[in-house]
Amino acid sequence: MDAERERRRLRRTVPPGAVVAALSLGGLTASFMQTIIVPIQADLPELLDAERSDTAWVVTITLLVAAIATPIAGRLGDMVGKRRIALVMLAIMIAGSVVAAASPGLVWLIVGRGLQGAGMGVIPLGISIMRDVLPERRLGSGIALMSATLGIGGAIGLPLSAVIAEHADWHLLFWIAAALGALCLVLILALVPVSVLRSPGRFDWAGAIGLALGLAGCLLALSRGSDWGWASPATLGTGLGGLAVLLVWGWYELRDGNPLVDLRVAARAPVLLTNLASVCLGFALFAFNIGVPQVLEIPAGTGIGLGLDLLSTSLILLPSGLMMLILSPISGRLIRAVGPKAMLIAGALVQGAAYAVCLVGIPSLWAALVASIVTGVGIGIAYAAMPTLIMRAVPVTESAAANGLNTLMRSLGTTIASAVVGAVLAGMTTQLGGVAVPDAAAFRVTFLLGLLASLGSALVAAFIPRGGQRRAGEHEALPD
Repeated sequence: MDAERERRRLRRTVPPGAVVAALSLGGLTASFMQTIIVPIQADLPELLDAERSDTAWVVTITLLVAAIATPIAGRLGDMVGKRRIALVMLAIMIAGSVVAAASPGLVWLIVGRGLQGAGMGVIPLGISIMRDVLPERRLGSGIALMSATLGIGGAIGLPLSAVIAEHADWHLLFWIAAALGALCLVLILALVPVSVLRSPGRFDWAGAIGLALGLAGCLLALSRGSDWGWASPATLGTGLGGLAVLLVWGWYELRDGNPLVDLRVAARAPVLLTNLASVCLGFALFAFNIGVPQVLEIPAGTGIGLGLDLLSTSLILLPSGLMMLILSPISGRLIRAVGPKAMLIAGALVQGAAYAVCLVGIPSLWAALVASIVTGVGIGIAYAAMPTLIMRAVPVTESAAANGLNTLMRSLGTTIASAVVGAVLAGMTTQLGGVAVPDAAAFRVTFLLGLLASLGSALVAAFIPRGGQRRAGEHEALPD
């Protein structure tokens, strides 16, 4: 009876739009976890009765877990089923949200935030599921929307978080996150068909542990270096130790018959150059998300900022997410018309134009709003192109792992931006009421770095060769 019911479910036809909506909502919810803490971040030491250096782990742990879980989830998805692993990642994220919502203090909040980071694995898994189950005519727009959720979730979620944090107990933020996660889990379970494409072999546990240790060391050094001191033993030890582990990990992966990450595939020019461009563009996006809000919130009397509150600042940034959302169906058609390489180059150049507006016009409200809209256009079309470039160069049975690595590269760019821009804004300051705040030169340097990262992304993308798409015949497709 159970077998017959399963066969009927597999024969059921689900509208492609419903599949895209369910997966994209999962991506939006996962990316929302990255910004949910922003409205209360400055108040955490008082709310939790803890040192600021300790409360910084509430942000850092989510970044670390997301970076580690994303490529591992991609490989597991290729092996045992992408939909199945996406549901597991959502379940872990929901559990983390509940733990954070019920947390009595700092330790349990950090545990919950770490579990929330696992949700980021849903984004590359969702992209790969779309490749497997959507008709060709819907694939481009679906992938464009799913990829853009990395930016959309934060831009749309920040105003919501600000309103809730201002008018209710901060724990409610996490109860809402748990409810959203549960809704996504139910929708994916009900609407997303099972993908039958599988990659045979065993799971590379040694590779997973090595990647986790190496990434943890490098990302800890980048994210906490400003607090520990860039030349401190803690920063140098974790950073250099992480690099050493990654070198050994790479040597091992090249010799393993079933690697966690197929580095030979990752070294193909289309994949490697797309990932390098992704690092640059991840830097450009996060530098914008750090620099512009601070300009808007610094008191207007300084001549540096506009003195807006967090909610008003969030509303200025909201058009960025809305533009990404609006552009997703258009991006899919443009990719089919002109190709993903041209779209990635165009997106990076448009993002550079947003920084040109910042350099010329900020601080002014019109410049911030225009830059927000232009950023939404640039990131929307560039992020739409990246998965298509990746999937044209890898076997279909490795698409989730390859997209997981690409998502990791974007996250690496944001982490580097957090460290570099944070150091710039902390090192170039002026006194305001006895408190050090970034000066005008600090913001000019920040925007210039963002412009250079955008142009760097376009330059790298220009060298991406035209590559043929790998088909499932390279590996045996296993039934679900």
